[in-house]
Amino acid sequence: MPLRADFAPRLIAWQRRHGRHDLPWQNTRDPYRIWLSEIMLQQTQVSTVIPYYTKFLARFPDVAALANAPIDDVMALWAGLGYYSRARNLHRCAQAVLERHGGAFPTSPEALAELPGIGRSTAAAIASFAFGARATILDGNVKRVLARVFGIEGFPGEKRVENAMWTLAESLMPAPQASDHDVSAYTQGLMDLGATLCVRGKPDCARCPFAGDCVAHATGRQRELPGARPKKTVPTRRTWMLVLRDGDSVLLERRPPSGIWGGLWSLPEAADETSLAERARGFGAEARLERLAPLTHTFTHFKLDIEPRCAALARASGATLVEARDDDAAWVPLAQLDDYGVPAPVRKLLDALSGSLV
Repeated sequence: MPLRADFAPRLIAWQRRHGRHDLPWQNTRDPYRIWLSEIMLQQTQVSTVIPYYTKFLARFPDVAALANAPIDDVMALWAGLGYYSRARNLHRCAQAVLERHGGAFPTSPEALAELPGIGRSTAAAIASFAFGARATILDGNVKRVLARVFGIEGFPGEKRVENAMWTLAESLMPAPQASDHDVSAYTQGLMDLGATLCVRGKPDCARCPFAGDCVAHATGRQRELPGARPKKTVPTRRTWMLVLRDGDSVLLERRPPSGIWGGLWSLPEAADETSLAERARGFGAEARLERLAPLTHTFTHFKLDIEPRCAALARASGATLVEARDDDAAWVPLAQLDDYGVPAPVRKLLDALSGSLV
């Protein structure tokens, strides 16, 4: 039988015998839990997601609880998971489900894709797992599987290559008469194959159900397929951050809603040391800024060099400790950082200093 015709039955059989069946978001048709897991799993490994997923469900057990929660609570629980626009869209999506759909997720991939933060592939996954919809997915794992098995050349992020993959993926779907459970097993099988066997570094071809037909395996091109992203020089940006302390508290500022770490609470920043010193004096800090060890944080498209400086609030300045936060700034006890959404490198910096700041 030609591979395209045999692809879905073979994958379904493999998934039922060798796939993953005990992840926290499996064995349910609850679209809320499935949606939450799919958003968290975007560009993030399962092992990283599981503890965040568990905490989110404990705090927000349903879509209404999430929609009605303050955005700060959502960002605080998301802190450290990265790609923070996902958290903002998660909150907006929950509110949209409540306002537009009466708290019930729509059942079709097309309607799901109209919600904030849900793209074509994620909508298909939710519709398949929650409602048994016959819809194809095309995430990073699936692109890698298709590129290797069928020998698709080019970088999958290129529109021409991606469109070809969508066409191929749709042609491989189970037959129209397939059961809901078969469709869900097929979708899960695509994810499982890419996540457990057809991995980036060293694919386990010996255990793959398509090893005998795989172009990459037959030609020894597992490392070449899929094609790599065209190389670009990764720019480096530099920022100065102020750790301003008052006893056991530090000053945090809310970042703008868009851009890196959008909506999170971070340290006051400036473009250079002179500007940071001016900001520090404006807050009522002592004149001297203590130099701390620099650190670098890597984003998808650039690197950020952080130059942290530490200062104490000058008692002679007359400045007073703000007990309650306003919309833009807050004095936060170090012991209460978990209540705020703080970017991972900033949290790392403050945790390292906590012994000397309290």
